[in-house]
Amino acid sequence: MSTGDAAFDLFKISEDHEALREAVRAVAEDKIAPYAAAVDEESRYPQEAHDALVASDFHAPHIPEQYDGVGADALATCIVIEEVARACASSSLIPAVNKLGTMPLILGASEEVKAKYLPPVARGESTFSYGLSEREAGSDTASMKTRARRDGDDWVLNGQKSWITNAGVSDFYTVLAVTDPEGKRGSNVSAFVVEKSDEGFSFGEKERKLGIKGSPTRELHFDNVRIPGDRMVGAPGEGLKIALRTLDHTRVTIGAQAVGIAQGALDFAVGYVKERKQFGKAIADFQGIQFMLADMAMELEAARQMVYVAAAKSERGDKDLPFFGAAAKCYASDVAMKVTTDAVQLLGGYGYTKDFPVERMMRDAKITQIYEGTNQIQRMVMARQLLR
Repeated sequence: MSTGDAAFDLFKISEDHEALREAVRAVAEDKIAPYAAAVDEESRYPQEAHDALVASDFHAPHIPEQYDGVGADALATCIVIEEVARACASSSLIPAVNKLGTMPLILGASEEVKAKYLPPVARGESTFSYGLSEREAGSDTASMKTRARRDGDDWVLNGQKSWITNAGVSDFYTVLAVTDPEGKRGSNVSAFVVEKSDEGFSFGEKERKLGIKGSPTRELHFDNVRIPGDRMVGAPGEGLKIALRTLDHTRVTIGAQAVGIAQGALDFAVGYVKERKQFGKAIADFQGIQFMLADMAMELEAARQMVYVAAAKSERGDKDLPFFGAAAKCYASDVAMKVTTDAVQLLGGYGYTKDFPVERMMRDAKITQIYEGTNQIQRMVMARQLLR
């Protein structure tokens, strides 16, 4: 691949995308932001945000129209996630995880599976999560221990998955399991749709987390869960390939989430320094403060442009998407961590208290450097693309 081509990959945000941004921002400011602090403090699912997103068709905008969705493109989906994250990172995981959970179906499932599971998500009747990681198989996904053995036309699933976003809330789960223990590593994994009501399927306790406390994270437990054969996503042995292709697309959405968190922190910090007075004048008048703000805004805008370019590549299915998706997620999340930390610094002692939202934003930003592949893994992905 040649990253030099990116210089010519110019784009312009359309009027439709800008209108979408205004609409999502209005919903986020009116229906989501007022509950963000309570959602974090109480570690509860953001039901107000869920209901508002469903009412406005922003809960799963990526699902194609043929499956009752609104058919938003990858950039539009990123704008939705970005604007919701600006108000509440936990709430932004509703559209983000709906895309993560359903993307394997969109990429690799039969028409029958798509027709059964995508419409209820598009209509807001159900949500979808994604089960790939395990306790001892995080970055090393191919070493997963979860097994599915064939039993007639069915498959019987045993094992567990860890760190599953919105587990217990979602009705459906794309789950990866080894179906050929003697097969070639990485080519012996298949994907299945597991339903919340399936006998033998249960959830662990909620994880007690640093941030995104409104989005439940739990383990999935499978004890002889019988899965009909027609719930396999793709062909036997294609699961890991579909899972990794999914991440190429959805890492871009984590970049968008990171940009939104950083934008929310920057917006609040700018308002604060214009009002806060020391030595007889607003601290915004001090050059040291101005330089901090300039760096925050500059790096944030660079991150946003990387995410938008990667989103365009996701929509087109460009061959260099693996590099750009990893780069956008990695850079944007690093920027989000820096910008939110600087926002706390700009508020001084107040920034360290829960009376102001920037400490929550700093805690929420951290996870964007970790999930959907740590930033160390992102750098490995980029290096492999460069050296290929």
